[in-house]
Amino acid sequence: MKKAKKFIHRKSLIYKTNVEYGDYTINHFQGCSHGCKYPCYAYLMAKRFGKVKSYEEWIEPAVVENALELLDKEIPRFKDKITSIHLCFTTDPFMYGYDDLKELSLSIIKKINNAGIKCSVLTKGILPIELAYCSHENEYGITLVSLNEDYRERIEPGAAPYSQRLAALQALHDAGHKTWVSIEPYPTPNIIEQDITDILKAVSFVDKIIFGRTNYSKDITAYKNHKDFYNQQAEIVINFCKERNIDYHIKDGTITE
Repeated sequence: MKKAKKFIHRKSLIYKTNVEYGDYTINHFQGCSHGCKYPCYAYLMAKRFGKVKSYEEWIEPAVVENALELLDKEIPRFKDKITSIHLCFTTDPFMYGYDDLKELSLSIIKKINNAGIKCSVLTKGILPIELAYCSHENEYGITLVSLNEDYRERIEPGAAPYSQRLAALQALHDAGHKTWVSIEPYPTPNIIEQDITDILKAVSFVDKIIFGRTNYSKDITAYKNHKDFYNQQAEIVINFCKERNIDYHIKDGTITE
């Protein structure tokens, strides 16, 4: 079991966002051990603005050591404005193999729920079964862009195996919780040949599916038919969801004329 070795101090934790996962968010870690190579937008921005100097620094997560204290101060101030809080946009709340980070994230979710605020969660790690005892208003999600472990090891080297992500999500679904999946950033066939229907069937138990293209990658634009490809894949997702009464959202820019 790994353990975080770096700590940082922040002046604030809760901030507003316009992304569909939640109107407010927190990022109580800096960096992410999953080390995704899509490339990762969060890493690109952290490097651009000098928060980290290298990929190696990025994959060694730093803990916001005063996260719980900040929540105690900020929740009363934001409470009447918040619909939900998302964990997380620029890091991962349940980094694979880090039990100490898992425990902090669980404490944060419980503190937010105790204030009467729901959480949405997205991870490439394993959703802990302890979440089953948190608010039933919460929504738990995983990112799943393939079922091919060779691809996962190459593109998401530090993340949890796909089968373990799915099993954890299924367990929370079976416990009566709302579950969802983010199929983003979805790769083009020049990166990996696969059938999106296989992924959709694997997550057919979820309440919502979000689908989006890959951005910031030369490999995508090198695929001449990438616009038609994403239009076709989005249509498959939409039809699949409509047939099964699953909520869906196609990310802006995925479907083009």
